[in-house]
Amino acid sequence: MDNTPKKNRATTVKFAALALGGVIAILAQSQPRSVLADDLRDTSRQLQADFAADVDALAAWCQQQGFPEQADATRAVLCPQDPYKLYLPVLPEEVDRPLAPEGSSPEQAQWARRLSRLRTEHARELFEIARGAIHRNQPSLAFELVLRAIHADPDHEAVRRVLGYQKYQGHWRTVDEVQRLRSGEVWHERFGWLPRAHVRRYEQGQRWVGGRWVDAKQAASLHADIRNGWLVETEHYAIRTNASLEAGVALAGKLELLRRLWGQIFVRYHASAAQVKELFAGRARRNGSMPPMKIAFFRDRDDYVRMLQPSMPNIEISIGAYIEHTRRAYFFAGDGYDDRTLFHEATHQLFHQSRPVPPNVGRKGNFWIIEGIAMYMESLRREGDYYVLGGVDDSRMVAARYRRLVDDFYVPLEEFTAMGMEPLQTHPRVATLYSQAAGLAHFLIHYDGGRYRDALVAYLSTVYAGRDTPNTLAQLTGTSYRELDRQYREFLVACEKQARAEP
Repeated sequence: MDNTPKKNRATTVKFAALALGGVIAILAQSQPRSVLADDLRDTSRQLQADFAADVDALAAWCQQQGFPEQADATRAVLCPQDPYKLYLPVLPEEVDRPLAPEGSSPEQAQWARRLSRLRTEHARELFEIARGAIHRNQPSLAFELVLRAIHADPDHEAVRRVLGYQKYQGHWRTVDEVQRLRSGEVWHERFGWLPRAHVRRYEQGQRWVGGRWVDAKQAASLHADIRNGWLVETEHYAIRTNASLEAGVALAGKLELLRRLWGQIFVRYHASAAQVKELFAGRARRNGSMPPMKIAFFRDRDDYVRMLQPSMPNIEISIGAYIEHTRRAYFFAGDGYDDRTLFHEATHQLFHQSRPVPPNVGRKGNFWIIEGIAMYMESLRREGDYYVLGGVDDSRMVAARYRRLVDDFYVPLEEFTAMGMEPLQTHPRVATLYSQAAGLAHFLIHYDGGRYRDALVAYLSTVYAGRDTPNTLAQLTGTSYRELDRQYREFLVACEKQARAEP
């Protein structure tokens, strides 16, 4: 443990963060970009190590005072540590929730004050380093630090603004939510956005259809054909469904969650460098005029196949699809529905429709990353207070390790990046190639603490802009394909070692 007095440690980190802007020009002239990135990561790691030491000390004090619950709550402010996972905190809506309720003992109130100071100061320092990362064109590191900061202090206003939130009536809301609330709508967990005056009647089993009130059974009959299905509208989606209003709203919640997390991870895909800098300067960035993404959500698999088969041959072998030329994603409720398929196909839609994209991306080469990144996003799930992506135990990573380390099957990146959609999808070992694509996507996100994460986002941007060549990935990472091949195997071996060590 670092024995440096807390005051001196905090002063050192504070100086490092404040000095960042003053020395950036000199450093940029004298050191390569990779060194600059490592320098920032080292600073953030030291800051987090110091914070962990302070948290442990406070938790030990709580134990000594006979406050085991407070000791557990103190330790919970530390982010989990797994280099093969991305952690995105679940954000509370309520502003300034008290740690020590009224009537607490003086010692409990002292604990609450100490923990609040620790969290507030740590979040402030993380945000300062994140701003430095933005000025050094390291947005992935910046957002990693921002997410750690918001977990430490969920009420940090500057960080909340970066993530698209503002205070409204004691809660953190998005800009779209505030506009709807001000217009008299409310969000209902079962029925979505409703005029406030309609809530009671909906809860009593009535539905507003075609300018009149009908009972729920009649409403279901009127929406039995998906062409006249329920329309569920949220900030980024327009979902047409004949499953049920409630099913459409539940699906909308999952899609909006995916959109929010995707937007944080791939911010430089859908926003320019100037827009990201404005965001960190406190000027909220609007989503612009991009229309909502359209979803068709059928009542069951039979309805899905029957409605789509005439125009989409072989749709019966799928359990969900994003169709580029229709600019829609298609799913069904009931038996066969799968969240992983939802996240996979919805990821394709996000990359295609969050900015202008030419037709036929990936047809001539680099097709693997289009599927690889969608398979990575399949892994989205909740673990405690976090939404999590990746992990050595994810089924795609288990398969990737087996194919490379046991089967010894691997197409070198020099060949793999040259493969377009048709050669890859008609390959006799297409399933194995998909496993390799998933493994490589995990590698580019997690290797060496995220060394290639920004290069990956730039790679995706180049591929989806149609400006890619077979050598694009090597150029953006600054690493030869032969070396990337070696590092990928090294990464999988480390993953396997971690998997075997886990209980």
